[in-house]
Parts: sequence; structure tokens; C-alpha cells
Amino acid sequence: MKLVKDVMISDIIRISPFATLREALSLMKRHDVKSLVVERQSEHDAWGLITYTNVLKAVVAEDGDIDLLNVYDVCAKPVISVGESLALRHAASLMTEHGIKRLLVLSDNELKGFVVMDDIMQALLETIE
Repeated sequence: MKLVKDVMISDIIRISPFATLREALSLMKRHDVKSLVVERQSEHDAWGLITYTNVLKAVVAEDGDIDLLNVYDVCAKPVISVGESLALRHAASLMTEHGIKRLLVLSDNELKGFVVMDDIMQALLETIE
């Protein structure tokens, strides 16, 4: 049985919650990613996540300004997180139950990585012959 740590992404790109959406999109484009982890403001704060979907909703659907809106205004915070020793099937269950594609992986509120639904599907496909 595979665990979250077997498929999680540990190379995490972070962004300040006070960065503009333009800065977030630029960082996403530069690193060719669809989401960024939003930094905490203190060690007891929650982590956040900003995705293409958050930006699309704020800018296109709600006619927001990418230079006036901050990451904090549109990110998901707090986000659902799991431990790295959780079975992938439980992570997949959380994702489907909450309609999300990404989970942060934490250990004592310290960021270890994140897991994406595509990576869980890839792990599943590897078991099929």
C-alpha cells in the first residue's frame, strides 16, 4: 500500500500572502505550475494554497484586478492537510469528498510537501497491467 510520502511533491514554490495576483501568476508561469503554497505569517498560522482556479474566479468571473488583489484575498486558507504516512486511498477519499485536487502534507504544522490528484492516479495506473 502506497503512502502520501511515496508520491508527494517536496519541491514547493511559496508565495507571500501580500503578493499581488500578477506576481503569483508570474511565479506560476516561470515554474510551470498550477498552484503555489501561501506562506504562514507566524509559526501558529495556517498554510494557504492559491491555484489557477482561484485566480480565474477572482479575475475573470468576478472582474478583479490582478494588480490590486493580493494572494491572501483569493487563496484557500486554511487548506486541508494530511500527514506523510497516510495511505493514498485515504488522501484520495478526502479529495473526492471535498472536491479538491491538492492536499498539503504537514508534520506538526511544518510543510513537507503536497500531493496532487494526478500523482495519486499515476500511482494507481502503475498497479494496472
